[in-house]
Amino acid sequence: MVIVAAVADDAFKDVAVILLVSSIAGLVAVKLRQPLIVAFVVVGVLVGPSALGIVQPGDALELPAALGVAILLFVVGLRLDLHVVRSLGAVALVVGCVQVAVITAGGAGLALALGLSPAAALYVGIGLAFSSTIVVVKLLSDRKEIDELHGRLAVGILIVQDLIVVLVLIGVTTAGEEGETLGEALVTVTFGSLAFLAVLVILSRWVLTPLVHALAHESDLLLLFAIAWAIALAAAGEVSGLGTEVGAFLAGVSLASTPYRDAIASRLVTVRDVLLLFFFIELGSRLEPDEALDELPVALVLSAFVLLVKPAVVAFLLVVQRYRSRVSIETGLTLAQISEFSLILAALGLSVGHIDEETATLMTVVALLTIAVSSYLILSSEALARRLAPFLEPLERHELRDLPELELEAVPEVVVFGLGRFGDGIATGLHERGVRVLGVDYDPIALSRFAEGGIDVFYGDAEDPELAGVLPLPESGWVVSTMRRVDANLALLTALDQHGYRGRRAVAAHRVADAERLREAGADEVFLPYAAAAKEVVELVTRSAEVDVA
Repeated sequence: MVIVAAVADDAFKDVAVILLVSSIAGLVAVKLRQPLIVAFVVVGVLVGPSALGIVQPGDALELPAALGVAILLFVVGLRLDLHVVRSLGAVALVVGCVQVAVITAGGAGLALALGLSPAAALYVGIGLAFSSTIVVVKLLSDRKEIDELHGRLAVGILIVQDLIVVLVLIGVTTAGEEGETLGEALVTVTFGSLAFLAVLVILSRWVLTPLVHALAHESDLLLLFAIAWAIALAAAGEVSGLGTEVGAFLAGVSLASTPYRDAIASRLVTVRDVLLLFFFIELGSRLEPDEALDELPVALVLSAFVLLVKPAVVAFLLVVQRYRSRVSIETGLTLAQISEFSLILAALGLSVGHIDEETATLMTVVALLTIAVSSYLILSSEALARRLAPFLEPLERHELRDLPELELEAVPEVVVFGLGRFGDGIATGLHERGVRVLGVDYDPIALSRFAEGGIDVFYGDAEDPELAGVLPLPESGWVVSTMRRVDANLALLTALDQHGYRGRRAVAAHRVADAERLREAGADEVFLPYAAAAKEVVELVTRSAEVDVA
């Protein structure tokens, strides 16, 4: 009763109203296939001083908003370890860095041409370069495309972007210190971060790791400690002059090498999203509709730049890296929005006096427009990629698909199309049993990995109608397709018929209805991976239960 009485009645009621309105707005957003970020910013406008007046900028929402940003950066640091950095590969690193540089320069130049000041134009250019990890991962997961080639490429590029944006936030925080030049700020943040990290390394080895091991026996305590550690180091970063962003990020890095980082990160996702709700609502409460309308013409131009130029840059860079045009375009369309970090950058720039309210409003409007439109682009990315692919096909490295490059000692007994996780298991398993296997994929990284393992590979797209005519297909063997898309498998079956293939065909399907279509198209065997795995588990559990009863 004492705690409840200590809370102002109005503040308690206001938060209750905000949460209820957010729940309803979130439901509407889901029905419209929109990310929750858009809904929460709109809620902020509704409950802000320009509409209902329930909240004022900087009051009860400020603390949970700051906590949400700290937890977000903590999770980014938590997912950063040497293994993750190595696994990004040169493609994600090159594409991520070059794309950020090109879009920053192009966006800043466009902003200058539209009349923004140099400082505001630089902030806008940087903000336009980053894409939303939360939006992209959520939509790809919903569409079961997170493990597709374009999904893996998009996530790799997003990780690179997240690392770059953390460095940018650190630089902005330090450069905001009064009386320091840019050079002095860089020296301060570099040595300060190294000293901070050195202390954390010592603590991690002698204190943190044993403590985390002890807490791991109680998952609730482990989660509580992770949150406390993130907030404590964010506060320490602010006291030391490095900023809360640096402290929260390094707090995550200090736990990234522990075996519990994935468990902590997965459980923190919900906490992060709930607290970020307050950040986006607080951001929306600062948004004046009149100012937003004034910035709308410029925001529309900048949004068009993000929606058109950013996907084009990403697609071009991937095609240069030997990826097929369709995959490259799908990856680019996935990244056609600006990030929640862009809004955090704008809020931080406003707080240190680098930009004004108009620029922050402009960035918010661009975020709303690009996130809203890109959601539908992602949902339609496959169809759009098919239509746009011919424009990039002249740039593809077609020599990679020429038959003379394929030097085989004997005709393969099995040709496996698609070397993802499922195809990897099939090709590797057959190879280990002495079966001559030829793997076909359009992922250069996967092909290089299999070639190093002694498996014959060929760069090609199963939907290419001419591919079946140049491959050494086994007349008495098997063609196995592990591709998820039913239209790709149908195209492959049609091409095999057109080129007179007489061997056996096995293809994957993820729905019973698709399996029937594939059988009618000529597949000898259709396997449903998830259904087969479920059946195997049921049989395993049943056999185990029978043994226990006996």
